[in-house]
Amino acid sequence: MFTENTLLQINVTANWGSTGKIAEGIGQVALRQGWRSVIAYGRGHPISSSELIRIGSDWDMRIHAFTSRLLDNQGLMSVKATKKLISEIEDVKPDIIHLHNIHGYYLNYPILFKHLKESNIPVVWTLHDCWSFTGHCAHFVTADCYKWKNVCSDCPLKSAYPKSILLDNSYRNFIKKRCSFCSIDNMTFVPVSNWIGGYLKCSFLKEYPSVIIHNGIDTDLFHPQNQTEKNQKFKVLGVASVWDKSKGFEDFIELSKMISSDMQIVLVGVKKEQIKLLPDNIVAIERTNSVSEIVNLYAASDVFINLTYADTFPTTNIEALACGTPVITYRTGGSPEAITEDTGFVVNQGDLKAVIEAIEIIRQKGKNHYSAKCRERAVKHFRKEDRFMDYINLYDSILEHKTM
Repeated sequence: MFTENTLLQINVTANWGSTGKIAEGIGQVALRQGWRSVIAYGRGHPISSSELIRIGSDWDMRIHAFTSRLLDNQGLMSVKATKKLISEIEDVKPDIIHLHNIHGYYLNYPILFKHLKESNIPVVWTLHDCWSFTGHCAHFVTADCYKWKNVCSDCPLKSAYPKSILLDNSYRNFIKKRCSFCSIDNMTFVPVSNWIGGYLKCSFLKEYPSVIIHNGIDTDLFHPQNQTEKNQKFKVLGVASVWDKSKGFEDFIELSKMISSDMQIVLVGVKKEQIKLLPDNIVAIERTNSVSEIVNLYAASDVFINLTYADTFPTTNIEALACGTPVITYRTGGSPEAITEDTGFVVNQGDLKAVIEAIEIIRQKGKNHYSAKCRERAVKHFRKEDRFMDYINLYDSILEHKTM
């Protein structure tokens, strides 16, 4: 008799933001493969193809965030919410538990991992950032700090997410994470880039098996479009959910001083208070949830530029490629892994002169020189149906091994 397998994913969001959309996409593929799909999430009011479990409440999250700001205890509050989640996990009876971002002020990880150890349910954990093996930060590279290879202390990124105003508990947090995360046996990690996969092997989690699965996107939604009007200016596009120094906001302002008058920079995701800081040759667009609008912007641009200083594997790069637009990115994290010589350029962080040189090469050759190769690479390597199916194959492999 056929028995339906059940997948439970846990993430801070569901069907919203980059990680939430990834969880949603995996759930959709799982459903098509005959699985039952459940997503437990921490914030928002999502609509999903999967069954949804809300973890805690907005009030619980605010308390968790407030105490984390004071005491540097991200992931150590939300006790009642996590115990309720465990009760619901017992009701769901998942065959696989798939973790994404378990930080974000909504979950108590020692309580969760105690249950995972006792239940012995196979765990898959996708690493979208580095929080799992540091004592505080999500991206240690902005401070060039490698204390996590031994033990964290005196954190140079205490004021970065998850920001702590008062205490530095990076040493305690490191020890607690190591104790909790290394307590279970049946866990497989999925780094979303070769870059973070390499650092995983230098961390206290290095003994666990891991499989690289790059992020995927909807290449039917993100696609080239016929432009009815000729661009009057050479258009440079930048996209971020939050613009700050680590995303290259200040670098774009400097870049605007170096480009010629017949070029224009368009930045998407800019806050109202940031718009007044921008020069006239930067067009600012506030955050948009309209896929068609962002597709139009990608497709209408001559080049997409990613001046990030901290990224694991940004989906914006592959969205641009899918729309036939070449990419220039800093040599940061896993960002270069989406790019080839035929589809863009990788330059050193902060080297705006090299960015200008790359722009000029693309301008001289013309966007059409790159478009077909960009689209081909996105469809071949980053089609979401293929990448999310990699997860289903991983689940099947784990369950098959478990029954042997």
